[in-house]
Parts: sequence; structure tokens; C-alpha cells
Amino acid sequence: MAVDVAGRRVGFVGLGNMGGRITRRLLGAGLAVTGFDPRPGAVAAAGAAEASSLGDLVRGSDVVLLSLPDSRVVEDVVAGAGGILSAARAGLVVVDLSTSAPASTARLHTRLAQSGVVYLDVGISGGAAAAEAGTLTLMAGGPIAVLDQLGWLFEPIAARVFHMGRSGAGHSAKLLNNFLNAVSLAATAEVMIAAKKAGLDLARLLEVINHSSGVNFATLHRFPSIIRGDYLEGGLTNALMTKDVALYVDYVRGLGAPSLNAAGPLASFGLANSLGYADRISNTVVDALGDVAGGIRLSDTQTQEG
Repeated sequence: MAVDVAGRRVGFVGLGNMGGRITRRLLGAGLAVTGFDPRPGAVAAAGAAEASSLGDLVRGSDVVLLSLPDSRVVEDVVAGAGGILSAARAGLVVVDLSTSAPASTARLHTRLAQSGVVYLDVGISGGAAAAEAGTLTLMAGGPIAVLDQLGWLFEPIAARVFHMGRSGAGHSAKLLNNFLNAVSLAATAEVMIAAKKAGLDLARLLEVINHSSGVNFATLHRFPSIIRGDYLEGGLTNALMTKDVALYVDYVRGLGAPSLNAAGPLASFGLANSLGYADRISNTVVDALGDVAGGIRLSDTQTQEG
């Protein structure tokens, strides 16, 4: 179905790995997108028009998308000096695609609502490949009536949009999903290093796992490429994965729920950070584990000696 983009004014703050890809999808659908990012060249690389300031972006937009590293940055962009609130008007919609603490999200929702601004927290899943293909899964918190009005915005970027409930529910769902993602990636990396040391055929092992009870997203969609030396660059870094797991631990502690399985991914991605992989895609956690296993690399095209 064609997207009706007539008169739509979109602003985008944070045009990094995911934000840049999403921006290009919106531009490809015929939407005019104005971007703001403190990193030189980030807006131009995504193909968006560059705002001279955050305030100018807000004043020239009906919907502002955020794709930022963490709650601290989101709070500064929204409520800090010269932030969104300083230029916002009633009727503006802010769609936060970041992975943030739900409590922070709920506070910002209340503060923005006092100025007549609607704040939707929209967790995204699917990684860089889904962002490029426009097949992301979105999980949204906030007023469903406003969410339903944004089909023109979400159609170019997402295959599925789920309303999860009140403000904060989208980011809550995102944290829960990301934790499972971290567990499966770290655990599969560990298994694949062991399999390499055992001399198993890694492609055959993945075929077995993917038809058995150990199947998960990492075995299906990541490691078939990783064992060929393709780390699927462009997605969540090890540092951000560590941040997300820590956010999950804080969140479930506040709920009074256990987090007994968090130690594994915190240790694995923490190891990756300490060994110099912090800014690399989180799939390289397998190389960090390989380093401490004697310089193991899954691909035969890579060095296996530390």
C-alpha cells in the first residue's frame, strides 16, 4: 500500500547505525526528513536535510524521531537546555526509538504532556538488516489513538507494530526482548568456540541446532554468516549490549523479579569491552571468547592463533 506523505514533516535526532538506516527508508518512501546529529557528516550520510539546531528541527517538524544511546542522552535532548521542550508546541509528536529506562520514559511522557506534546516510546527489533529492508518489529507505549495515526510513518520501516500499553510499556518490552537476545548471542558464541576447539563442522552443527531444541535467533540469523567471517556489521555494539543488559537488571530489580541469568551476558559482553571490542558489533563477542580460548576464530579465513 502506498504511503500518503503529502505535507508530512519529519525530524530525526540521532542518525547513527539504526537512525541512519531508518532515515534512508523514510526518504525512499518520499518523506522529507530533517536531521540533527552532533557528529559531523552523520546527517549528510543518511541523505537528510540538516537542521542548524535542535530547536529549528523541532519547529519545522510535526513528528520528531529519536534514536539515541541511552536515557541520559534522551533526557538531555528532550528536556535539557535548548532541547525539544524549549521549542515544542502543542500537537507535536515525539517517537523515541531508543532503548531507555522505562521509568525515565514515563517521566518524560508526563513532562511533555504538560506542554501538549505526545510522547511514544517505540522499541525496535530486527537489527541493521531489518532496518535496511523496512521489516523492523516495533513495540510501542503511549496513546494508541496517536499510534494508529502514524501508519504513514511506520509503513516504510516496519513489518509489525505492536501496542504494548501505557507510556513506558514499549521500552519495557524492548528491554525484555534485548535481554533474551543477549543471552542467546553470548551462549551461542560460547558453544561455537567450544565446537571449533572440538573440531566439529560448524555449518553442520548449526544445521543440527536449528532443527533441535537449542535453536535461537543467533543460531538462525547470525552464526551462519559469522562462521564465514561476516560479522554483519552495523548493529548493536558490545558496549550498548552491556548497557541494555544492565538496564534490564535494574528494571527487573525494581519490579521485584529475579534476574538469575544476567551474569552470563554481563560477563561475556563485559569481557568483549575489556578486550577492545566495545565499539564493535556485539557479534564480535565470539572473538573475545575466542581470545581467552587461545586465539580461536570461527572462520578458517581468520587467524586462529592469539
